[in-house]
Amino acid sequence: MKRFFISIIAAATCTCMSAATQNPVRNIIIMIGDGMGLSCVSMIQLENDFHTTVFDRADNIVLTRTYSLNNRVTDSAAAGTALATGHKTDNAHLGITPDGQPVESITSRAAAQGMPTGIVVTTYLQHATPAAFYAHTADRGALEDITRSLTDSGIDVAVGGGRKYFERTYPDGAWRDTLASRGYRVAEDIESLTTLGGSGRVMALLADKELPYDSGDMLAVATAKTLDLLDAESARRGDVGFVAMIEGSMIDYGAHGNEIEKLRGELRSFTMAIEAAVDFARTHEGTLVVVTSDHETGGLAIASADKDFLKSEQGISYRFACEGHTAQMCPVYLYGTGAELVNGIMENSELGAALISIIEQRQPNRLSRGDASGCERAAR
Repeated sequence: MKRFFISIIAAATCTCMSAATQNPVRNIIIMIGDGMGLSCVSMIQLENDFHTTVFDRADNIVLTRTYSLNNRVTDSAAAGTALATGHKTDNAHLGITPDGQPVESITSRAAAQGMPTGIVVTTYLQHATPAAFYAHTADRGALEDITRSLTDSGIDVAVGGGRKYFERTYPDGAWRDTLASRGYRVAEDIESLTTLGGSGRVMALLADKELPYDSGDMLAVATAKTLDLLDAESARRGDVGFVAMIEGSMIDYGAHGNEIEKLRGELRSFTMAIEAAVDFARTHEGTLVVVTSDHETGGLAIASADKDFLKSEQGISYRFACEGHTAQMCPVYLYGTGAELVNGIMENSELGAALISIIEQRQPNRLSRGDASGCERAAR
């Protein structure tokens, strides 16, 4: 049975690489609404009076199962690792298997091909989801170790909070010199970030910890600027493409607190960032935008405010089932080049593996259409 399952995955990977050869993807923008379930998307649609939203304009839609290897309800570390590396793991683990073996992320694999990479978040850059794209540890709370991993990661553009963890890890102001020694230009507010030009590494630490709630279009502005910087660096390296991960991190915070206004504000902020990414994809051929969630938080329900269904309008009531994560499947919205390459109901790790396959098919020694013998070898 296990061998049969591996054969199916191998065949799917071959199909994905084969299709990607026909529809070349240069840039991948992964967007994660932390804690964003289907009910959150329904809220955006409902509050937009069911006028078309960016979610309605998706070229393809997929569903993912999110459980970790040791829990039916995942945390952000295990889910982030699945999306970043294509491997499920235990809760609290970042970039490693349950037995401690490190696994490469899509950003690491992209960098190995000479592609620039970026991370943009509204929480601190050392938080579980972003850290899954560069760190390797069994303890998501080891923030000083994770900060060192970020410093040495080679991520070209990193934008978010987390300044206090740099100050703790490299005391007496040494963090600025440490980052400069790695080639980073440092920005400490959104205005400084937006005025940066050209190419080269950027570390934008916009807050001591996380950014404030309801920061308006800040995430959208940071997203657009990061994509421009990565595009410029890609062009400098010979038009090699790039990989970026952008997270609406504090959707999760609002849902954990069962605070509907905070949740609503963070969803609006993330939606604006999605619009910015999709706009970039429209004007930059070969760009794939993948919008998903690591897990659902809060068990949000959108209920009728009145049980009398004969009324012309009963009103809406938002209700939470819990203050933690749930085991619900999460939606995936795909836009642009290659949106047709990922389909169906799948594990979150399968989505991560599919995106890695799209990146790796760029290498000349990878499988191409018609290489049936290669698929058979992989299946064995």
